[in-house]
Amino acid sequence: MFKITLLDGKSFFCKESESIVEGARRNDLYLDHSCLSGRCSSCKVKVINGETITDSDELPLSDLEKQENFILACIRKPLSDLYLAAEDLSQYGFSSPVTVPAKINSITPLTADIVEIGLRLPPNQKPQFLEGQYLNVIWNGIKRSYSIASAASETAIKLIVKNYPNGQMSAYWFSQAKINDLLRIEIANGTFFLRNHVDKESLVFLATGTGIAPIQAIVNSPQNQARLAKFRNVILLWGMKYQSELFWKPNQDNITFIPVLSREGKTKTYVQDKMADLELDWTSTVVYACGSDAMIQHAESKAIALGVENTNFYSDAFVPSN
Repeated sequence: MFKITLLDGKSFFCKESESIVEGARRNDLYLDHSCLSGRCSSCKVKVINGETITDSDELPLSDLEKQENFILACIRKPLSDLYLAAEDLSQYGFSSPVTVPAKINSITPLTADIVEIGLRLPPNQKPQFLEGQYLNVIWNGIKRSYSIASAASETAIKLIVKNYPNGQMSAYWFSQAKINDLLRIEIANGTFFLRNHVDKESLVFLATGTGIAPIQAIVNSPQNQARLAKFRNVILLWGMKYQSELFWKPNQDNITFIPVLSREGKTKTYVQDKMADLELDWTSTVVYACGSDAMIQHAESKAIALGVENTNFYSDAFVPSN
């Protein structure tokens, strides 16, 4: 086994046969991650010292990031002791995922191809999660991931689900699902959540499509209101095609909400393109982005070019199911 040391001084021992993220979790430490398969970049971390190995091309990483010793910790295994530019996130109250039964409590159409699913759990089951995390729904041998759209304090767990042509779970949600259907859920996963940023002036949320779900949970969470209030500017950019597709907006006075409608102007405009219009001190700004992988990659490049530190860009990319 190899010793993995983090910037915050914490360390753990990782087996040669397990990924760095797996080794951390086995030792009750939590590193940034989401998909756990190397298809997004949530687990991106810089290796300060040491050697690792993977059989993946790590496509979410740019050539420059690879040259600067960034890796995807969910698919990298250690070849030596490591020193990583990462911190243990267990201080925020993470719990290991658990699998519990859940029944459909409500099915509410939001647009022509998006529904809100409400789930209720048994009275004696109250899994813990942080707003921004996702869960896995297991039905008929199929497992799919969905960001949680509700705050942890709410009774029901809400999901925002889009209808994808020929999607196996889409066929269920939009044609077969009924109130009281029994499902299993694996909750909670990922490390997309609002952290403490006491030294930052501005917070920018970026979302495309149903990527608004975890951000909706974050901004509606009672426990996050004090964190949000510490920022001078909180701005939410949400990209959809048409005005009629906007099924939600924040009700807090301290959040500036900017819908970005890609099909209603003379030219297509995307959320990442609107960042440059914001008059902010980007060196004192943190960005949280959720949505398509293409948006995440473009937004990160633009944010860094504007002056956002690489470590102040947090994302949860929606990647296709295997």
